[in-house]
Amino acid sequence: MRLDKFLKVSRLIKRRTVANEACDAGRVMVNDKPAKASLSVKEGDVIEIQFGAKAVKVQVLDVQETVKKDEAKDLYKYL
Repeated sequence: MRLDKFLKVSRLIKRRTVANEACDAGRVMVNDKPAKASLSVKEGDVIEIQFGAKAVKVQVLDVQETVKKDEAKDLYKYL
């Protein structure tokens, strides 16, 4: 699954266009490397997102095309 779509489905970022812009600006890292929105995400990857002064680091536990709102948090765990 594409990185921008995973960020939207997991609800780490609310909209896919915002996820795209964050990737283009270099604020998203996957496995300690700057990532493009088209990067393929798989289980076990570590994603780090810069939100201003705050950084969020998560590990991908599952990759699904669609998921209910209350089950979205099961797709990743905070590190």
